[in-house]
Amino acid sequence: MSNLVIKAENISKQYRLGTVGTGSFAHDVNRLWYKVRGKEDPYLRIGETNVRNQQGTTGYVWALHEINFQVEQGDVLGIIGRNGAGKSTLLKVLSRTTAPTTGSIKVKGRIASLLEVGTGFHPELTGRENIFLNGAILGMTKKEIKRKFDEIVDFAGVERYIDTPVKRYSSGMYVRLAFGVAAHLEPEILVVDEVLAVGDAEFQKKALGKMKDVSQNEGRTVLFVSHNMAAVQNLCNRGMLLQHGTVAGLGPIEEVIRLYQKMNEQAAGNWENMNRKGEGVCKVMRLSFEDENGKERSHFQLGDFLNFKLSVINSSEIIQDRIRIILGIYNLNSEGILRFDTQATGANFELHPGQSEIICRLDEHLNIRPDTYYVNIALFKGDSMQDYMEKAVSFEIDNCDYYGSGRTIDSPELAKVFLRHSWFEQHKMHNEK
Repeated sequence: MSNLVIKAENISKQYRLGTVGTGSFAHDVNRLWYKVRGKEDPYLRIGETNVRNQQGTTGYVWALHEINFQVEQGDVLGIIGRNGAGKSTLLKVLSRTTAPTTGSIKVKGRIASLLEVGTGFHPELTGRENIFLNGAILGMTKKEIKRKFDEIVDFAGVERYIDTPVKRYSSGMYVRLAFGVAAHLEPEILVVDEVLAVGDAEFQKKALGKMKDVSQNEGRTVLFVSHNMAAVQNLCNRGMLLQHGTVAGLGPIEEVIRLYQKMNEQAAGNWENMNRKGEGVCKVMRLSFEDENGKERSHFQLGDFLNFKLSVINSSEIIQDRIRIILGIYNLNSEGILRFDTQATGANFELHPGQSEIICRLDEHLNIRPDTYYVNIALFKGDSMQDYMEKAVSFEIDNCDYYGSGRTIDSPELAKVFLRHSWFEQHKMHNEK
């Protein structure tokens, strides 16, 4: 019990949709009226699970619901899950940026949080002044901060701008200095959100190395949120999987990542409740991703081969001809990256009554930027739209040793497409006379 640094019991966080703050004046009065009569808060009994793709029936939602977990000293806990699962909300509650609606958190030691670019920085103050300000907030003496000052500046690589107001920093400079402060001012617990993605590849590598160092060599505790499964697996020893604001998995990081991958693979299995457009005589009931060996996966590496496998149903009793299928691949910023169209390749399909399976096989390996991608699906019969779904399912491409050089690609965010290539020096031949 003495090694526990965080103990969360029945943590829940409720938000009222469409408003800023915790509620309205009328609701506050009503809550107070229940309280003075010794009755339970009436708004704790309402609210829905935070499912992003389903229309709710109330104005309240549980961003977190009955979260229970413990973290021991020296653990590196990776918190994973889809967008909207409650990861960032949980970190804000743990960092005491926001209070839980119900439940309690017991924390042993100081917490340094890096939840968004510029967390804890005053924009009008210089980098130097913000370092001392953050150190003071953490309870450190001026002497202690001075001892760490040069190390922080060197780590962040902002020595030239250390006496410039941070409001003039780029987002990359902001996050490098903020992480340097959080990691070097010796908090017992370091909380880091996906904000590291703002930095370049070199900084990300250095930041991950620092987090590993403070946990393994200094015995400090790290809570890390990321969508980069390779980074999570490399850094963390334990994992927590969140789904719709609840804990769906907790344990050794390898087991939690496998559960997350399985969840992503099964996400394509039930689309009955998805928002669809179209006449619906013919519908796509499932889309899965297969590797070159026919194994279903949701995670791939740069350079892998990928097949799309669709299960399509014709609910009528007659053959449907002139079927056209379009798969649009989009990144998290909704930018169109790839498009696969049966009409473009001259493929002609007829759908017999009942269920059919259709394969889209990629003849080239995956060479697009390591990232998370969504698939939009459209199915037409002639000019008539039968079925259309946005963000029906997602898959991920991870960085790897794509060029066979013994190292992963540096700064993959600087390009959208990668092509294998060779470099050589051409020697000119001089004829002797």
